[in-house]
Amino acid sequence: MSAADTTRQLARQLARRLGIPGFVDVHTHFMPQNVLDKVWAYFDAVGPLTGLEWPITYREEEDRRVALLREFGVLAFTSMLYPHKAGMAPWLNAWAAGFAARTPDCLHTATLYPEPDATAYVGKAIDDGARVFKVHLQVGGFDPNDALLDAGWGLLADSGTPVVVHCGSGPTPGKFTGPGPVGQLLARHPRLRLIVAHMGMPEYADFLDLAERYEGVHLDTTMAFTDFSERLAPFPAAELPRLRALGDRILLGSDFPNIPYPYVHQLHALERLGLGDDWLRRVLYENGAALFPQVSQGIHS
Repeated sequence: MSAADTTRQLARQLARRLGIPGFVDVHTHFMPQNVLDKVWAYFDAVGPLTGLEWPITYREEEDRRVALLREFGVLAFTSMLYPHKAGMAPWLNAWAAGFAARTPDCLHTATLYPEPDATAYVGKAIDDGARVFKVHLQVGGFDPNDALLDAGWGLLADSGTPVVVHCGSGPTPGKFTGPGPVGQLLARHPRLRLIVAHMGMPEYADFLDLAERYEGVHLDTTMAFTDFSERLAPFPAAELPRLRALGDRILLGSDFPNIPYPYVHQLHALERLGLGDDWLRRVLYENGAALFPQVSQGIHS
């Protein structure tokens, strides 16, 4: 049996045991191939940054990557993409809109960058049906409180569009990572639906604080709790009670395909936390289906 077959079997066994139709993964990456090639090159050379090799498990063609997620029981996923300089976001958004149009189980994803036309293209993406945005403060190297983004944040808050934001300082800190800049943003736009990527790794406790303070703040599990990340930035056991209490605001994320282990390991890493089947059911399916109603509507249509 191949590794993909084993993952498919184990993932679907878990879904059956929990009585859920499958998984909602809010943190998967699909992007133009030339951009993805650069991302993969970064991970191929990531050893000097983390001290750990980072072999990409699912270095496959786009169609095969989509097929694998479906085989694993993923009912809805995202095309997380992000610019590192001005002028990239509009054409990334155009690509993502096309990808979502030809991939109905992908939640239409968009992104932004602090530049003069940001408000216009954020509004256009929302009008065109974007269901989720991705913001990467580490790669983009920008302050989320930049005045060029203020009106765009307002549009996202008004529309209730979730924004997955990489704002934690893992695997390496950036000038605008950590809880401070995002905390300032939320103080100005408290209705934002922010999904903190990677549980805010390694500043877990600080981002749990923000989730307790702002009801629109969620956290995704991307790479957290896995053997790989526990070596780099272990989740503090003392925070498990708060993690359990916030069970309605934790969402499954994986970082597929850019993960150095099989997809099912993320699922089992969450299961072995021992927070109970009700918590796990919410994280793997129910919370995502509630945040993105089209997921459950698609199942029953």
